[in-house]
Amino acid sequence: MPTILRIDGLRVVIYPDDHRPAHVHVIGANGEAVFILNCPGGPPELREAYGFSQRDVLRIQKDLADHIATLCPVWSEIHGDF
Repeated sequence: MPTILRIDGLRVVIYPDDHRPAHVHVIGANGEAVFILNCPGGPPELREAYGFSQRDVLRIQKDLADHIATLCPVWSEIHGDF
């Protein structure tokens, strides 16, 4: 499970054997969230979250949006089309 990005101690992961649509798993000590990337331009959209507060989810979503231009090409390298 390659870590693509780190945001404030959280790991942003794209699993090699995962499915479409393009999405990332954000993993922290207290929870995990999955965001659909809506490539190529975003914005990321929450699919599910466990253990994160609503405030944390919104912050993560904003941080992912700031990195969408990096995340979408990496998804494409691993999986092909979005």
